[in-house]
Amino acid sequence: MLLVYWTYMTYTARTFDLPELKGLSQKQIEVHLALYQGYVKNVNLLMATIAAYQQTDDEGGKFAIAEMRRRLGFEFDGMRMHEYYFEQFEGTKGGDPKSALALAAAEKYGSGENFISHIKEVAGTRGIGWTVVYYDAPGKTLHTAWVDDHQLGQLSGLPIILALDMWEHAYMVDYVPADKKSYVEAFLDNVNWTVIEDRFSAAA
Repeated sequence: MLLVYWTYMTYTARTFDLPELKGLSQKQIEVHLALYQGYVKNVNLLMATIAAYQQTDDEGGKFAIAEMRRRLGFEFDGMRMHEYYFEQFEGTKGGDPKSALALAAAEKYGSGENFISHIKEVAGTRGIGWTVVYYDAPGKTLHTAWVDDHQLGQLSGLPIILALDMWEHAYMVDYVPADKKSYVEAFLDNVNWTVIEDRFSAAA
């Protein structure tokens, strides 16, 4: 049997230039960043292990590859979603109330305030996961959705405009689960909306 050999990319955990965040402690951010780095490590481990198993036609190896491929979506999306998350805090806070994003939000939700309220509503979904704002260019509309884990419920092909981590590891240093609304408020208070507007402009 012809064995297939392939190369794979090794990922490096990103560093983020984060300011002091109101309502999110340095300890919380350190814990969260360490968890992100774990996703990067596991992506690299899975890809290296899959590549090693590819060099054998052993039936057990094929089974192991199949299971690792299922796991890869969880680890890879966990890595990438956290990169979206942390880069939203970088830079000097800003935002243009007349930006293309603001206009799109007003068209979809009635106003910028309603847009924020809808993000909070989706973030209140029971369980662990993400609240994600996407832009659907063909449909010319924003979508705010709940994503279980990291990979279940993603809207196929839509670029991510905003990513709000609703796993308990994102806030448990500072807030108990019953007070996760305060975490959502802190997240939104710290978001640099210029980053979100730039993502929207690139997607539109």
